[in-house]
Amino acid sequence: MTEPLSLPILQATTREIDPVDALLFADPGDPLAWTRKGDGLVAAGPDLLHIDVAEEGRIAALADLWRALSQAAHVHDEVRVPGTGLIGFGAFAFDDASERPSTLIVPSALIGWRGGRAWQTRIRVPDTTDQLAEPAPADLGGAWSATLGPGAMDPPAHEAAVRRALAVIEAGTAEKIVIARDLVGTVPAGADLRRLVRSLATDYPDTWTFAVDGLIGASPETLVTVREGAVSARVLAGTHARGTGLHEDQMVSSELRASTKNSAEHRFAVDSVLDTLRPHVSDLRAADEPFALELPNLWHLATDVSGTLSDGASALDLVRAMHPTAAVAGTPTHRAIEEIRRIEPFDRGRYAGPVGWIDGDGDGEWAIALRSAQFAPAEPAATTRTVSAHAGGGIVRGSVPDAELDETRLKFRPIVDALA
Repeated sequence: MTEPLSLPILQATTREIDPVDALLFADPGDPLAWTRKGDGLVAAGPDLLHIDVAEEGRIAALADLWRALSQAAHVHDEVRVPGTGLIGFGAFAFDDASERPSTLIVPSALIGWRGGRAWQTRIRVPDTTDQLAEPAPADLGGAWSATLGPGAMDPPAHEAAVRRALAVIEAGTAEKIVIARDLVGTVPAGADLRRLVRSLATDYPDTWTFAVDGLIGASPETLVTVREGAVSARVLAGTHARGTGLHEDQMVSSELRASTKNSAEHRFAVDSVLDTLRPHVSDLRAADEPFALELPNLWHLATDVSGTLSDGASALDLVRAMHPTAAVAGTPTHRAIEEIRRIEPFDRGRYAGPVGWIDGDGDGEWAIALRSAQFAPAEPAATTRTVSAHAGGGIVRGSVPDAELDETRLKFRPIVDALA
């Protein structure tokens, strides 16, 4: 987006419908979806707008663009719950210098459901001749599988990268650096990716399951939500595998909470979020000590943050202010980003970047793209599609390279198991 865009005036109409299996209305090869705890949004038609920005300041540019679109739009909303009216989905690059663009998508049709109610939203440019057909479901395609293997950073290279990060920390130029590694593989060109979305949503119902522009995952980490002036975030940093029995599991949870290394890593992440929210949020609250968040395969140290919007910022404005957090970059952030660029032999793309949705009022739900995979676009004559996944951990003084490698294996499990 190097030239100013001529933005259309959009018309969004939301009406209540009977509940349906919304995922069956999504594009099998490129689903656009967002679900958690039985609520969700699924695009049920082609993209009306698909905007890519690949230059510095990309999130701010998209926030301004969305504000202009929203202010000019005509919205008729009979339902008026979160996720109705004008909606845009976003998947943004981790690094502002990334070659992969940050993307904002406005679907032409959308099905949503929340609290037992369901609705359909149609979004169009008024006075255009194109008339979209009523959304229709399609059965899920056949089962498929994929196996991922080491990418640009194999396990020995990851341990070496952790040692390089520790050397920087010991030198006193950074306190925390998040180091990731990658896995790569292929899937059949005709694979129905809705199967992956359904598998993740079923197995990890308490996470944010998302599919945006080929990025599919199930993230446990809320970057920020904004709803009628209420702001919330969930900070995750510090990880341990689940125990094999109830007694061992409880011991593991207690050990995680007592760990000096994990507590330090978590404190950096919480302070990062509080510092970036403070200019925009009043009555900002966070517990003094984290709690242990239970997921199917691991424990996380977690802290919930809440407050009240004080300056009229939109969800995207807060995303711009908060990203990247110490949980996915390090402390201090600018120094950690420099070291990530130097140490990691790949562009993270959208891994650990913001993913979510925003409505016409500036409210929305945004997560950090973790436990995810990025699918390359399907080429017309190709028999396979490339898929890549990433997982990482925060390196602080006292981190042990082989333990950090084990942590990435735990974090890869949701997406690797779902693909298999």
